[in-house]
Amino acid sequence: MPPLALCAAPVFTAHTWHVAGEGEETHTGNRVPTSGWKSGACGERLLSTMKVVRTVPALRRALAGSPRPLALVPTMGALHEGHAALMRRARKATGPGGSVAVSIFVNPAQFGPGEDLARYPRSIRADLECCRKAGVDLVFVPRPGAMYAGDHSVWIDETRLSAGLCGAGRPGHFRGVCTVVAKLFLLFQPDSAVFGAKDYQQLAVIRRMVRDLNFSVRIVAVPTVREPDGLALSSRNRYLSPGDRAEAPALRRALLRSAELLRREGPAAAARACRAARSLLGSRWTVEYVEVVDAVTLDRPRTRSRGVVVAAAARLGGTRLIDNVIVR
Repeated sequence: MPPLALCAAPVFTAHTWHVAGEGEETHTGNRVPTSGWKSGACGERLLSTMKVVRTVPALRRALAGSPRPLALVPTMGALHEGHAALMRRARKATGPGGSVAVSIFVNPAQFGPGEDLARYPRSIRADLECCRKAGVDLVFVPRPGAMYAGDHSVWIDETRLSAGLCGAGRPGHFRGVCTVVAKLFLLFQPDSAVFGAKDYQQLAVIRRMVRDLNFSVRIVAVPTVREPDGLALSSRNRYLSPGDRAEAPALRRALLRSAELLRREGPAAAARACRAARSLLGSRWTVEYVEVVDAVTLDRPRTRSRGVVVAAAARLGGTRLIDNVIVR
């Protein structure tokens, strides 16, 4: 990677693509420093080439020439400013001499029957531009056949932290998450991997998988990125109708009310905190759960020495939203 250069203002120039080999592309453009600056969905860095690979052999060739350390940001695409924040944090982890890699893969294994696999947002051109602007060095965009053989029969299943919260209503979801993340860790061999704290249960499950399977990767958590009105950024927010979008920040407000009660009275007030949150969500909401859990074990908290999390999942119209507040 060339050194960063200072620019007085954002500069946008044309970028080009060309096929660099089977399953490989190169994406080039001018960028400005990310430090202290954002534009649209992504901050930008200066003068770097981003390689896009679509097959496992092409990924292995690209990784062979990638400087270390390497930070990985696994995504399902439909990228937004929350993802860009993960990419910027990944660059901080690697420094200017390392490599930032992003995977874009809508993982069928983590969707259950009747869920939104078929309509999950897919915007690969915009996603690659977001990665380019954020200064990503390598993007892996596999097709399902590159990740799963037709007769694949090996799964990774975390069975304790994944049992409640989202796992209770989405059986098999975290088995799919663990399996695909483990495969990505084996393929990339990253020094660190960056995840958002909005999916708090996913973050806890992946940390447990890394611990129990002795992966030599450091898990880096990034706080939830929000809209000005408090709504957590999510790829599924684009499903919201205008009326539902106006109502959606109520979930955050309800969780903040619960967190305030927990800070005053501690975990003994957990049941009342959950009821308080539910009471603030009106008839337009279908609440899947509101729970207070230990920040590490996701069990019912006995003390708040390790922190507690008030987490919720609810449907607004046809859109499932999740959010959480960490109470120290």
